[in-house]
Formats: sequence, structure tokens, C-alpha cells
Amino acid sequence: MANWFGKSSRGVVLGAWSACASVGNIFGALMTAGVLNYGYEYAFLLTSTVLFAGGVVIYFGLVCSPREVGLPDPPEDEDKEEPVDEFEPLLEASEERPSQDVVVERPKAIGFIQAILLPGVIYYSLSYACLKLVNYAFFFWLPFYLTDKFGWDPSVADDISIWYDVGGIIAGIIGGFISDRMNKRAPVLIVMLVLAFPALYLYSVSPKDKPTNAFLMAVAGFFIGGPANLISAAISADLGRQGPVKGSNEALATVTGIVDGTGSVGAAIGLFLVPIIQLNLGWHWVFYFFILMTFLTAVCILPLFVKEVRTIHWKQCWRRALISVHLQVDTGPHTTEVTT
Repeated sequence: MANWFGKSSRGVVLGAWSACASVGNIFGALMTAGVLNYGYEYAFLLTSTVLFAGGVVIYFGLVCSPREVGLPDPPEDEDKEEPVDEFEPLLEASEERPSQDVVVERPKAIGFIQAILLPGVIYYSLSYACLKLVNYAFFFWLPFYLTDKFGWDPSVADDISIWYDVGGIIAGIIGGFISDRMNKRAPVLIVMLVLAFPALYLYSVSPKDKPTNAFLMAVAGFFIGGPANLISAAISADLGRQGPVKGSNEALATVTGIVDGTGSVGAAIGLFLVPIIQLNLGWHWVFYFFILMTFLTAVCILPLFVKEVRTIHWKQCWRRALISVHLQVDTGPHTTEVTT
């Protein structure tokens, strides 16, 4: 997806595209709840059949980049345009241009160490490990939590748990749109992660009321699932298209794999720790653990947040300076005429 859209629109596009996992969770929960009464084997049979059909469609229909269909790559920066020769005619006869066979060499893939040392990769990889831990543990343990704490039927718990994904879908689109307008990702992430602290705590004390529980669950999904979608999609694409690896699809795949793989390690650790904490300390301490990991996520992103805020500040200072200079130049002659 990053091959088809430039940085100026990548946040909202990939924010919407990253919602595909949450949409799959919603449909998966509904399908599983529909056949759960017939046995767990039917739930696995139904979801695996849908997965196989999706794989067939992707194998035969996926177009990886615009180059495969003869289209140019999208620009990374809207402000930068290719230089145009002003003496070159707009229209030129095709006979005057000799046809040449263009040989496009496949760029070499970057190494693992080189990919890790790209700016921001380590920070976002560690932050995604902490955040994916919360996101996956929250999602996978949510139906059991509703059944264990409130005594609701498993099928009812599955239906209510989809609201967590609904919140993540909305947040991914809104967060991507705002980050595109700001041209910065870290400030949006920090604000959402800070608001995730009270959202997680409020859900931990939610009453045994299904509409209230679903609403607080959607709010928690908004501030947890939204940043997770942004890091896994838009930010990973930005990291893989910067500096010396700009335009390399191989580098993009390597960086995306590092970020997502580090997040998967964190998710695996979380799924191992959650039952231990729940059995020994209770559900409240599980949510305190989620809040702690969300705090560590914000700490990992904090250096990038400070850097981007400083960049915004300096841009505003330069803009004010240029405006003041233009005003002085424009008002200078008029002032001279009045004094004379």
C-alpha cells in the first residue's frame, strides 16, 4: 500500500487500510459466535475456509506497485517537483525520439543492522513491542474477561468485544488524517497514548451494564488500537522510505518486518504474563500492567516527539521572520514618500 501513496496522504490511507485487521476481528467474532454452539471445530473450519479464499484472491489479484502496470511512483514530498527544462517543447514528434529499451535494475536489499540504524526504527520498534502487547492481550483476553467478571455468555461476550475494534478503526482513520495535516506522526501518538491512561482505568471499573461497557471499551480501543494501527502501517512505511533507502521496496519490507516482528515479541510476552498476573493479583492489576506498558510506549516515542515539536517551532519562527521581512520591504517605499 505504501508503494501507491505518497507521504502527504499515507497517514489517512494506511490508517483506513490498517483497519482491515480490526474489521476481520469483527467478522471473525460474529462468525465464530454464530457457530460456537455447534462446537469449536466448526469455528476453526469456517475461519480457515475464509482465510484460504482470501489467500487465493491475493495471489491472483494483488498488484504490488505502480511499476508493475506502467505507472510512476507517487511523490514522497509534494513541495519537491522534478526540474523542467523551459526550452524543451511541450509536444514532440515520436519520430525524433529513438526508442530505447529501458533496463531497470532491482535494488539491493539492505542488511538487518543497516535497517535498525535508520532514524526512528529502534524507537518505534520498542514502542510497538509495548503497545502491541497491550493491544493483543486486551483483544484476546477480552471475551474471557467479560465472561469471568460479569458472567455473560461467551457468545454475548464475543459480540460486545467487537466494540474494541470499532474504536481502533475510527482512531486509525482520524489519527492518520491529523498526522497528514501536521506532517508529523509522533505528536498525534503521544496525545492519544496519554489519553489512553484514563481510558484504560475507566474501563477497569466499568459497571455490569452492556451499553456502558461497550462504550468504554470503544474508547479504550480508540486510544490503544488507533496508535497501534498508525505505527504498524503509516509510520512503518515512512521509516522504510527515508534517507538513503528512499524508493527501495526491499528496504520498506525489511523495516516493516523489524517493527512488526518486534511488536510480535512483545505481544507474545504479554499473552504469557496476563494469566499469571490475573491468577495471582486479579483483573485490576492486569489493567495496571496495561497502563504501565502504555506509559513505556509513550516514553519510547518521547525523543521523536521532542524532535518533531522542535521542528514545528523552528518552522513557525522562520515563517514569522520571513513575513516580517516581507512586510518591511513592502512598507519601506511608502514610509519614505510620507517623510519626504
